[in-house]
Amino acid sequence: MQLISGGVTAPKGFTAAGMHCGIRNNQSKKDLALLYSEVPCQAAAVYTQNKVYGAPITVTRTNIADGMAQAMICNSGNANTCNADGVEKAEKMCQLAADALGLQPTDIIVASTGVIGMTLDITPIAAGIPKLAPTLSKEGHADAVEAIMTTDTKPKEEAYTTTVGGKTVTIGAMAKGSGMIHPNMATMLGFLTTDCAITAPMLQKALKLAVDDTFNMVSVDGDTSTNDMVSIMANGLAENPIIDKEGADFDAFLAVVKEICTSMAKQIAGDGEGATKLVECHVTNAPSIPLAKAIAKSVITSNLTKAAMFGADANWGRILCAIGYTEGDFAVDTIAVTISSQKGSIDVCKNGAGVAFDEDKAKEILLQEEIHIDIDMQQGDAQATAWGCDLTYDYVKINGDYRT
Repeated sequence: MQLISGGVTAPKGFTAAGMHCGIRNNQSKKDLALLYSEVPCQAAAVYTQNKVYGAPITVTRTNIADGMAQAMICNSGNANTCNADGVEKAEKMCQLAADALGLQPTDIIVASTGVIGMTLDITPIAAGIPKLAPTLSKEGHADAVEAIMTTDTKPKEEAYTTTVGGKTVTIGAMAKGSGMIHPNMATMLGFLTTDCAITAPMLQKALKLAVDDTFNMVSVDGDTSTNDMVSIMANGLAENPIIDKEGADFDAFLAVVKEICTSMAKQIAGDGEGATKLVECHVTNAPSIPLAKAIAKSVITSNLTKAAMFGADANWGRILCAIGYTEGDFAVDTIAVTISSQKGSIDVCKNGAGVAFDEDKAKEILLQEEIHIDIDMQQGDAQATAWGCDLTYDYVKINGDYRT
């Protein structure tokens, strides 16, 4: 696979646009994004597991139940969640986008992100979409990714090419997420596009497999959001032999989907609200994959461990503590822990007990922007990786008055 530029518009047939329509008070902040394929697409999505979920999820589930879509409309600044008229507003967004693009409203994926419980004013969206649609372009990916951001400090987009069935296939992605991020799809939106020819059932299978090992292995603050969604549209313009079953072509496609989702997941974790460091926890030699995943997520979700990472304190006991309260059957007297960064690595625990180490060296390692915590369970051959961030003073500042 090869990394290329272009984000969601890198695949053939996709264009995008973004603008400030007036949902947000800050006129310099774009708040409405549109993504369009010149031909109908096979479509799939995964959603938040929160029992309270946004109206856009209800509408998108209905719209792509037939495995088809051709465009996506997304606003930031208001989540359109817990509102009595939420579904009506989400359906109206689809109708407005469909009218502007000459499509049916059921051809539209709709998403919203922002404040929960605040009524969404459809007026600026209704005025904005007719102005936004004519600006769709291959270069519009940058404006679109900016328009879906909330407390994000960095745009998150990427694209790759690979070979499937002798044809060059391209996959693009854009994502947003910074706070209210926890495994099982968090305050996080991800939109993937591809020109691969693939059936909707196989597209759903690939997306679910990729998300389970990437987006669902991220935690910023332990709060599972109401509006999370990752969707993918495949328009088939690469003209590869259609993927309708598992095999070499499906595996090649899945590998790129996993790669791009991994990159998006890491970017989200590293851009956690107030974060200064990306923290990666890799568990090896565990009794089972579910247990390896649970342990990795437990460590990167631990507030005490996250605070220690912020303070560059090699307090390995907090890591062992987070491992210890993970549900599951495993021993603790075989566990080894190593911390590392670009400044080197250092063992802090072996056989479930501390070992002597150089505190100054450990601090130098932990002062870097990307920290790795490696946990060797020595009880099997399963492994998993999770991504999180440090817990800083700024996280409280950002969330103390987020609504007001």
